[in-house]
Amino acid sequence: MPVSQLRGTLAAKLAAARSIYVTDYAGLNVHNVTELRRRLRRAGVEYLVVKNTLARRALAGTAVGGLGPHFDGPTAVALTAADAAAAAKILTEFAKEFQKPAVKAALVDGREVSPDQVRRMALLPAREVLLAEFGGALQAPMAGFAGALTGLLHTFVGAVEALRSQRDHAA
Repeated sequence: MPVSQLRGTLAAKLAAARSIYVTDYAGLNVHNVTELRRRLRRAGVEYLVVKNTLARRALAGTAVGGLGPHFDGPTAVALTAADAAAAAKILTEFAKEFQKPAVKAALVDGREVSPDQVRRMALLPAREVLLAEFGGALQAPMAGFAGALTGLLHTFVGAVEALRSQRDHAA
């Protein structure tokens, strides 16, 4: 494949990605990189080892050009259009297990993120858990209101029943 076509393909992938993680994969053997790719692929993340010059040229024509200075030494990128936290979790867990890859920089939803922020993002619960907690927080007041209405209805029915039984005894 010609270099210009490779650059175009990489530029398209970088532009389409919601999150980009630039990593230093030095020290990982082929088996480890394959295992990392497998874990990332399951989460919908693509992991590419890139040539720095090619990556800088591909970045030049995109809105993510600020990552260019981080492309030095052995570099790979993790690209995802899905859950940004999933990629951060996998990269952080893998780094704990094998001491590599080191995240050099990241771009999440168009915002540059430091390696420390990536580690903190990895501590967040999964998107589904956060949505469930949010839904529960929204549901709790409504459930309390429904419980209060039910209690009020029971009290009203009890009062009507007492009034009816009092009239029955009086008649």
